[in-house]
This record gives sequence, C-alpha cells and structure tokens, in this order.
Amino acid sequence: MARIPLPRLLLVVLLAACGRAFEVKNFPSPESLYQASLREYERGKWERAVLGFEELTLQLSARDTLLPRSFYYLATAYERRGEHLLAAQSYARLVETFPTDTLADDALFEAAQAYQRMWKKPELDPQYGESALQTYRMLLSAYPDTPLKADAEAGIARLNEWFATKDFENGMHYFRRKAYDPAILYFKDVVARYPQTEAARRSGLQMLESYGRVRYKEEAAELCTTLRQTYPTDKDVRARCGAPAPAAAAAAASVPPDSPTP
Repeated sequence: MARIPLPRLLLVVLLAACGRAFEVKNFPSPESLYQASLREYERGKWERAVLGFEELTLQLSARDTLLPRSFYYLATAYERRGEHLLAAQSYARLVETFPTDTLADDALFEAAQAYQRMWKKPELDPQYGESALQTYRMLLSAYPDTPLKADAEAGIARLNEWFATKDFENGMHYFRRKAYDPAILYFKDVVARYPQTEAARRSGLQMLESYGRVRYKEEAAELCTTLRQTYPTDKDVRARCGAPAPAAAAAAASVPPDSPTP
C-alpha cells in the first residue's frame, strides 16, 4: 500500500473531521486540533472554537508555543459569544502563564476591556469597573512600553468619568432630600479624586449650591475662588460666582485649563 505524505494525511483527517460534528476526540494530534479550531474561529463558529481551544489548553505542554495562542483564541471566542467574564479569565491565564509572551500585553488590555463591558451603567455596582481599572494599571505597570498605552489611558479616563458620575449621583440623592452635609461630602470626594472629569465641574457647582442652602458663606466664597481659577471661562461658574478679577483672569488666560469645560 502506498504511504500518504504526512501533510496530505493531515489534510485528509481534517476534512473528514469537518464533515462530521466538531468533536475534539476526532483529531489525532494537538496540532491538527489547533488548525481545525483556528479554522472554526476564522469562520465565526465561536462554540466550536471554544471547544477546540479549551481542550488544547488542557492537552498542550507548558513549553508548547501553541499554548499561549490557544489561551488567546479561547478568550477571544468567549468574548465574541458575549461571555465577558470567561474571556477576561482566559486572557488572565495567558498573562499569568506566559508573562513574557508577545501576546501578554494584548491579553491584559483585552481583559480590561472585557471587564469594562460588564459594567453596563455608572449607577450599577462598579465591581467590574474596578477590575477593569486594576487591569489597565497592571498593563501600564508591567509593560510600560506597550503600544497600547494610549488606549489603556483612554480606558482609564472613561472609567474615572463613570466612577465620578456614580459618586456625583450619590451626592445628588442626598441633595434632593435636603441632606446637604452628606451631599457635600460626596461632591468634595468627586472634586478631589477625579479632578479631570466633567463630573468634577458639576460637583463643584452642586457643592456651591449646597453651601448656599445651609448658609456656609465662607466655604462658598472659598469655593468660588477655586472654581473661577479652575474654570475661568465657564459660563455657569461666572453666573454663580461672578467673573474673576482682571489680574486673575489675565493669569488664567495665559495657562490652558487642565479641566474640561462644557
């Protein structure tokens, strides 16, 4: 009997396996399973890709170069199926097992993105937002030269805006119930922790309103000074605090403000 060359034999096995239901036991080697799983992945057959790559993470040895790729494709297939937590966990396994692999920084970034997608709205429990923030920071700390640095910093900025918005809304909860002192504490926290956010500007204005309600005149005057310096061209600040003194306005105009204006 004539012997079939190995590459041709592998192709025959793969084609035969694809003609049946996708079952990991149908493939004679991890390499053939990897190629078949990758093909299912490229076709958008996420369930089959998950089955294949999940099995590979169990079969492959720690030294096999296909293992980190299998973790990555498994995580991405989970993500495509909307299973963000499983995706984040699989990305994390890649980083923990292969911290020096070229895919490690990509995996950390994608894990952070997966966590961030699970925090649907600022008013909801921020558990996954905190996990995303921690993962972004881990990426920037462990891989300071990553080309994903700007994207990670943008992700952190979006998270901080949501954290700030959540605390601002907590302050407004008390403000609407005329519990001004706890409202002020929340507004102060937003200004102190998230100064670059739009919620910080809104918190400053609501803090000023709260001071007025409880007649904290000195605190209101000091806050107005700070608001005029921080937001020299903001129309809402000018309406409530008045325009800055000419000398202060000239100095502020010479230095671009760090904080956003509407």
